[in-house]
Amino acid sequence: MMRVRVLGSAAGGGLPQWNCSCRVCEAARGGGAIPRTQSSIAFRSDEEPWFLVNASPDLRQQLSELPVDDTSELRSTPFAGVIVTDAEIDHAAGLLLLRESSTPLRIYCTEAVRGALTDHYPVLAMLERYCGVEWRALVEGGVTPLEGSSLELEAFATGGDAPLYMGDAPGPGAIGLTIRDANGSMLCYAPAIAELDGDLEARMRASDCVLADGTFWQRRELPDLGLSERDAIAMGHVPLSGPDGTLETLAGLDTRTILVHINNTNPILLEDSPERAAVRASGIDVGYDGLEIEL
Repeated sequence: MMRVRVLGSAAGGGLPQWNCSCRVCEAARGGGAIPRTQSSIAFRSDEEPWFLVNASPDLRQQLSELPVDDTSELRSTPFAGVIVTDAEIDHAAGLLLLRESSTPLRIYCTEAVRGALTDHYPVLAMLERYCGVEWRALVEGGVTPLEGSSLELEAFATGGDAPLYMGDAPGPGAIGLTIRDANGSMLCYAPAIAELDGDLEARMRASDCVLADGTFWQRRELPDLGLSERDAIAMGHVPLSGPDGTLETLAGLDTRTILVHINNTNPILLEDSPERAAVRASGIDVGYDGLEIEL
């Protein structure tokens, strides 16, 4: 059996975001919406070790709430590795919080992500001087066994641009993951979708559960609020609604589908909003911190 736990269900900044007074953030401060930490999941097979997918700036809090096995060791690491799906700060800054590890951190990522996190945002270079890093390459389209586990994963491109901190330098987009256990159960994890094409749809249909990009409700969500000049598509996230939206396709998958990586401005985070009602009517769940899934 594969067990999956949503550690953080929000996009970068969490909910409420520290400097935002949009209606969703204000609702979260007033008890009208559930606060959320930044995007990450953990998964394991039966009693095998946990693996993390991404390391958000909220990782310390998330790990404190992760159910772990008893140990007699004074210090121990409650996971066997971290899979990093892109080089964004929201998904990599938490790695620095792991520098006290008594053993080298095993990091799974693509060569392009490794380069960005070594030369441009040098998280991996810094960790080498603390606990050390054991890098394991992810190749898009290739199957990677997870060491110390019966699980394996396949990385696939989901599009998007390189992180802003890279400037004009070429850099990695995002990947999604198909995670399989020894019994054939399959999870599709795609927290950043720049285009929901036929290949990705087929991959989702073949899965037992899908955790999908729910970042924005509509394409001009941030520009219309005066919060950014870039729209959802420019930021590498297809919105849920509108002519470019993914909601209709996700609703037709005939598999359990849960939205994650939800931006603080997205009205689906408000329980009584019409947007939340539309998602609910589509048979899709809105993810939340601490949600556990068994496959």
